[in-house]
Amino acid sequence: MKLGIVGLPNVGKSTLFNAITQAGADSANYPFCTIEPNVGTVAVPDSRLDALAEMYSPEKVTPAVIEFVDIAGLVKGASRGEGLGNKFLSNIREVDAIIHVVRCFEDENIVHVEGNVDALRDIETINLELILSDLEVLGRRLEKSRKLVRGGEKKYAAEVEFLERVEKVLQDGKTARTIDYTEDELAIISEVALLTTKPVIYAANVAESDYSRPAEENPFVKQVMDYAATENSEVVVISARIEEEIAELEKEEKQMFLEELGASEAGLDKLIKASYKLLGLISYLTAGKPEVRAWTITRGTKAPQAAGKIHSDFERGFIRAEVVAYDDLMRCGSMTAAKEKGLVRSEGKEYVVKDGDIILFRFNV
Repeated sequence: MKLGIVGLPNVGKSTLFNAITQAGADSANYPFCTIEPNVGTVAVPDSRLDALAEMYSPEKVTPAVIEFVDIAGLVKGASRGEGLGNKFLSNIREVDAIIHVVRCFEDENIVHVEGNVDALRDIETINLELILSDLEVLGRRLEKSRKLVRGGEKKYAAEVEFLERVEKVLQDGKTARTIDYTEDELAIISEVALLTTKPVIYAANVAESDYSRPAEENPFVKQVMDYAATENSEVVVISARIEEEIAELEKEEKQMFLEELGASEAGLDKLIKASYKLLGLISYLTAGKPEVRAWTITRGTKAPQAAGKIHSDFERGFIRAEVVAYDDLMRCGSMTAAKEKGLVRSEGKEYVVKDGDIILFRFNV
């Protein structure tokens, strides 16, 4: 999974990226400090792996990973190539979802590219540039489909009608993700690859002093939440500065620091959970002496396709999956005890894998 971190210059993008990936991207108080997208890979926190590692004492523990991409700050006119617009737009096309960092704090020492802080305006500035880019892409596809209809290919008439509806939404200043699509329409729109269909998590970046306050008490955060509700997007309140401090602490110190702040988890954990929810992802687990590992799949994936995540041969030669739920295994204390209690099931090709399933795949190629 690849997540692109975007936002206007000086909203805290690179500070957040540095904190969550500890990748050391340059961070400075001026626009376009980030020119090439910085990429950092982060392990997905999963306490189930720790428990399985205690049970199996494996040679290796491999968590699921997320790739974060810190993309250059965008300004007005990006869709026309202003600033680093073209680079921004090409980078954003390659990610699965967007983390849109929105500045929700005042600080006279950190310049704002627009001169003052206004969360709603900042969101709309970026979304407008993405919408303008989408209108250009959509216009080309529409022209092609209209030509086919004029040439006698009447089956494209429904596509033209649908794309014109999408175009109207974009022209009204709304993103393409605000539309409810049928399955057929989803297939068409995924081919067009519009930027504003990508799922978004709005990361409301607050001051350290505001971190423990209820989100609704910060007027900027309230703006972000109200806007996100109009397009069914996720909102995570973070403080990039606090994440920076947390990143330098050991595990035990980190937990103590969070408790002192009155927080149950770090911003990174909140972002990862929101990403999984937004993209409809779950993890299944494999466990044994050589390795304990988490594998990320889309919710609703059947056993053979889940096996294919490990190796294509597993999917091609799939025979069955031996499955036990994580909670059942933990209650029993061992795989042998779980088998004795009949909790290890043999599942076939139609089995839909569930989050936390521990699976041994049987295959023959």
